[in-house]
Amino acid sequence: MSSDASKLEIRPLQIADKPVWEVLWQGYLDFYEAVIAPEVTAVTWRRLLDPAEPMHCLVATLDGQVVGIVHFIYHRSTWTIGDYCYLQDLFTAGQARNRGVGRALIEAVYAQAKSDGVSRVHWLTQESNKTAQELYEKIASRSGFIQYRKLF
Repeated sequence: MSSDASKLEIRPLQIADKPVWEVLWQGYLDFYEAVIAPEVTAVTWRRLLDPAEPMHCLVATLDGQVVGIVHFIYHRSTWTIGDYCYLQDLFTAGQARNRGVGRALIEAVYAQAKSDGVSRVHWLTQESNKTAQELYEKIASRSGFIQYRKLF
């Protein structure tokens, strides 16, 4: 990790983070050229702050400014007693890239999941996202599975 590591902090999402979370969330959507209805974003925000939900968010700060987000969801598995953790969304602001933010967010999810008794953390990335894959190859292993889906 770079010399910025001493300035980097990871913490749970807070209500006051909404404006910057919205900017980072939109940046993530823009990166994937995705359009999400405003009501979906509103429900997602509420879920991320609801302790009864299995959906969570951590934020990364550098010098007190939120520069990264990670969303993760706990879910059951038929293969283990412990839940799995799906790391769904990871995004770092442009000015904070290559400063260890993404890795720190993933490692914070690992730590939280382990503390919560989770059996596995897993995620997807686009085949074309080579920059992310360079990081992922260092901190996880490929599953060998191919994703299929049907949208409704």
